[in-house]
Amino acid sequence: PGSKRTGDTVIVVLRVMGDATGHAQDVTLRQSSGYPELDQSALETVRRWRFVPGKRNGEATAMAVTVPIAFRLNR
Repeated sequence: PGSKRTGDTVIVVLRVMGDATGHAQDVTLRQSSGYPELDQSALETVRRWRFVPGKRNGEATAMAVTVPIAFRLNR
């Protein structure tokens, strides 16, 4: 409630393991926003994203990335 009054921004940090086709295979919470609903929303959203696959020696490969998601809390 206090954050909503001040218009704070909160961050959720996720670790995403993407496969060679750009699909998110594993998405885990690395840093919570402090709001379970926002954490869950970020997890569900990023699971649906498509990524540009990482490349090693010119070939697409699975790689892990860290994804920060910012939420701005409105009044």
